[in-house]
Amino acid sequence: MRRGTFREGTVDYAAVGATHAPDLMQYPPEHSVPAEDSWRIGSGEDRFRTAAEALLSWTAQRAAGLSLSDVRPESGAAYTGVSFDAEGTPIAPNRTQLEQRFDAEGTPFAAPGMTLKLRGRVKGMRADAELRVISVTEERRRVGFVLGTLGGSVVSGEESFDIEWREDTDEVWFTVRAFDAPAAVLYHLPGMVRRRRRELFARYLRAISPLYATPI
Repeated sequence: MRRGTFREGTVDYAAVGATHAPDLMQYPPEHSVPAEDSWRIGSGEDRFRTAAEALLSWTAQRAAGLSLSDVRPESGAAYTGVSFDAEGTPIAPNRTQLEQRFDAEGTPFAAPGMTLKLRGRVKGMRADAELRVISVTEERRRVGFVLGTLGGSVVSGEESFDIEWREDTDEVWFTVRAFDAPAAVLYHLPGMVRRRRRELFARYLRAISPLYATPI
């Protein structure tokens, strides 16, 4: 069984929200390569809040060596994000309007419907892309967001970033899930998509974990 299709209208892939599906690694969207990793980055509420703030203010991307530009919050009330059920199936649009916040440089925090451009390279591999924030989660013990490609990348697909403060252990975990389908000719070569994704995951960890303090 493959993940069902749902197209938001501007992204360049069909399975919007599939990074939320529990069976992503077993049943990825067609022609895509799935990836998932989790890291314990500390414990306690202070650590959770610090990591959550860093995540929503693009620390993972910036400290990974990627530059943000053309960050545009969604204008008007046309788009408020996509909601998903426990199986990752899109449901009625999320009507929760999140208060817009900004970092010290004036860049808006991640918010539903926002579009942006990323530029950079990871060990010689392109990480350029035009992206849309598909959804944002801000709960008492979990904060995260989902990015989907609009175009201009060597791959098409989706990434989800989550910071979770686990109630049973008090531990804070950082989880990144993704699926990538090769777009550029070079990335159809065996192993190229996985190699690029592996390096991105390592950089995201260094950005968010206090064990790898990296200045922005």
